[in-house]
Amino acid sequence: MNQFEQAAVIGGGVIGGGWVARLLLMGVDVNIYDTDPEAPRKIEAVLENAKQSLPSLYDYRLPAEGELRFTDSLAEAVITAQWICECVPERLELKHQVYKDIQSYCPDSAIIASSTSGFRPSQLQEGSIRPEQIIVAHPFNPVYLIPLVELVGEQQCIDTASDYLTKLGFMPIVIRKEIDAHIGDRLLEAVWREGLWLINDGIATTQEIDDVIRYGFGLRWAQMGLFETYRIAGGEAGMAHFLEQFGPALKWPWTKLMDVPDLDQALIDKIAMQSNAQSGDYSIKQLERIRDNNLVAMMRALKRENWGAGELINRYDAQLAPDLSVDLQGASESLECGLVQTADRVVPNDWTDYNGHMNDSRYAEAFSIAGDELLKSTGADADYVVGGFSYFTVDTRLIYRQECHAGDNIRIYSRIALLEGKKVRLEHQMLNANDDILALCDQLLLHVSLKTRRSCDPQGHHARELSKLASSHAGIPSLLN
Repeated sequence: MNQFEQAAVIGGGVIGGGWVARLLLMGVDVNIYDTDPEAPRKIEAVLENAKQSLPSLYDYRLPAEGELRFTDSLAEAVITAQWICECVPERLELKHQVYKDIQSYCPDSAIIASSTSGFRPSQLQEGSIRPEQIIVAHPFNPVYLIPLVELVGEQQCIDTASDYLTKLGFMPIVIRKEIDAHIGDRLLEAVWREGLWLINDGIATTQEIDDVIRYGFGLRWAQMGLFETYRIAGGEAGMAHFLEQFGPALKWPWTKLMDVPDLDQALIDKIAMQSNAQSGDYSIKQLERIRDNNLVAMMRALKRENWGAGELINRYDAQLAPDLSVDLQGASESLECGLVQTADRVVPNDWTDYNGHMNDSRYAEAFSIAGDELLKSTGADADYVVGGFSYFTVDTRLIYRQECHAGDNIRIYSRIALLEGKKVRLEHQMLNANDDILALCDQLLLHVSLKTRRSCDPQGHHARELSKLASSHAGIPSLLN
């Protein structure tokens, strides 16, 4: 799946640790070099958060986790690496020395991707022996969840990097011309500068500013960004009308973007005090977990609508999905004792309730998805629905055996218990990683014509494949006993 099987990360801070987690959980082997003796502990903490959150975005199991290796030297880390993340502090002279050391040992074909939030590629490449090898690949924290990566550099390397990152579930944006601070941080800095002035002038506190963002335009930005949000604000006439109506305000003296308040000790103390009051009840570790859970829940909501980051997650889910239609032709990893494996995933955080375990409605949802997977494997897929036919569930019976929690690995195996004209009865069994039975489901469906909204017999290729599968399941004992 990944064209670069071996990656290296130089610098294991917040961003470096995020790269390590994302790469590992997407199946890439990672060497890491960091002189900080605390680096293994810090990386493990980031990994713990990532393992709790990243798999929850998807409806299928992620690739087998890559191998993590801490190296004693930079040379050992990069000598076989094809993708090298440079995540050292933002000091240009330090980065130049690191590139010199990396290029002394790494393959000529490797890509050296800097996570710099401010420097241009031309600045990073100064004095290097292979300047085209060094690009900017600027991610956003937490790297293991936020999909955006800004790419700047030599076109051939950028094309390769874009393809690689896409296959890892990222959303790479290629910046057309190099510029200080790229795109994202320039936009963020504009809001940041205004925020500093609002605090400096006693107009708002840190919490009030954050509340304006998270209860206001931040919700719109998360799904539509800046310009599409304003396009809607223009009404039926769209962006042109918006610019006509609000464009003149750009000349009014509303902003202080051309200046920044003096960050003297008094302002620093004021901001720190307000920030402590705002979040003082939570540790940084707790805030990280809250942030990640919220991000997963919001992106899963967008996933349902197939919009923004949710559309990207759906695309990656399609990469992860096993091809059950091929599996049914013979021996397969998705078949166990003749049963069809219809789910292999982790339980997302938003599937749990106030008791801390999976809500009963989510069991029904998981089994419903499993039923869809089985039927899709026989040809009742999206094209079949477009053709005017589908299945409606008319009865579901659930049996609960054990608790299931966020982050737990679950598998569902399914069989056709009855195929009788328009009636299909499915049985499902949900297992945990220890093969304990978590729940059972008996599901009765009717095949329906979407044109008449009445039940009818299955059609064409799907009918034949469904019949073959039902015959193969006839000798399997009931899963509900």
